[in-house]
Amino acid sequence: MSATDALPPGAVLAWALPGLPEVVPGDDLVALILTAAAGSLRPGDVLVVTSKIVSKAEGRIHAADTRAALIEAETARAVATVHAPDGPVPIVENHLGIVQAAAGVDASNTERGTVLTLPRDPDRSAAAIRAGVLARAGIEVGVLITDTAGRAWRLGQTDLAIGSAGVALLADERGQHDSHGAVLSATVRCLGDQIAGAADLVKGKRDGLPVAVLRGLAPPRSAAEAPPTRELNRPRAQDAFWLGSAEALRLGWEYGSRGVPLAELPGPGAGGEPRAAGPPR
Repeated sequence: MSATDALPPGAVLAWALPGLPEVVPGDDLVALILTAAAGSLRPGDVLVVTSKIVSKAEGRIHAADTRAALIEAETARAVATVHAPDGPVPIVENHLGIVQAAAGVDASNTERGTVLTLPRDPDRSAAAIRAGVLARAGIEVGVLITDTAGRAWRLGQTDLAIGSAGVALLADERGQHDSHGAVLSATVRCLGDQIAGAADLVKGKRDGLPVAVLRGLAPPRSAAEAPPTRELNRPRAQDAFWLGSAEALRLGWEYGSRGVPLAELPGPGAGGEPRAAGPPR
């Protein structure tokens, strides 16, 4: 099946746009995407754009031999530290509210001696791409900007949505009935991350294919109907894993040694983040 074929009911088609050049600061991403698409876009398509090329176009490239200083600058809250073969990796909440390794600071797919930070406002970046495609090609599309992250309970990484425009991010099915008539009480599907993961099947860091097109999804949404991507971040008060296990043990040791009752330990709803010290008991 090609991008020009009619889709059967319920089908979703995904393909990567070939031929995009290496992006440099100041590049016109809309022009590059439309050239690579070569007239294949249709109204209702969703463009899924890897955050790296957005960062490059927006000049979020920094001369640095290591990521440490930039990770610290991009960190809003330390969560945990994991130990990889090449050294410790901080897991942090960055200023976009996303919890991921190294605050999203990346040294891959960029020239040696440089590192990339995430776009400053991925939702605004997505909106600019969407508006540019509509203005220049007369085609209303949805746009999703993605980055790679791990998951707490699963091996490997996948892409997730960090910016969007015109895309429904959540499908709240609570109150509806399943095929046996039972009422769904907790099912809220994260469409944004599902779309990002599907697009990653046809994109790839090693293949030089940073933009994918998905066809057959829900029609594009207006700005009022599509909330900002930050709303996908779990509210702090609902975060059952706001610290890594080792960090939680050290926190318990610090407060326990002072005789603070368990119920009074700072939790995810607390204003500050205590600095734990000392070994776990």
